[in-house]
Amino acid sequence: MKETSKRLPVAEQIRKGLEEAVRHARGEITLKTTNVELPDDPPDIDAPTLAALREHSRMSQAVFARLLNVSTKTVQSWEQGVRTPSHASRRLIQIYSQHPETVCESVGLPPIKLQGVTIEKVAQGQRKIVIRRKRGT
Repeated sequence: MKETSKRLPVAEQIRKGLEEAVRHARGEITLKTTNVELPDDPPDIDAPTLAALREHSRMSQAVFARLLNVSTKTVQSWEQGVRTPSHASRRLIQIYSQHPETVCESVGLPPIKLQGVTIEKVAQGQRKIVIRRKRGT
């Protein structure tokens, strides 16, 4: 006995496709998924915080650059506020700030721990990396 698949009528397929296209245009879904929420954008990090994160990690600009797979000049320009990290770099910086031991181990560096590094919500849909200093330091 041949099993027949239940296909939607053409008009219904078109309607569903148009609904998905509208949801995609709004940024609610990607083209390959239909019922999955998109992740948040990576948090922002300003030049002084980036420099503080690197210093807090006790890394030179060259080592930090190598960790992030960018040039030393790129890290210098970020720390001077001349350029800002790309979304991909910000995502890696986010992962590093939350799981430095994992990132370090992944690239062959000794694992480190970062204390006082958090990600805080600053506005609707916006977050930033923050470093809290211990009092008296």
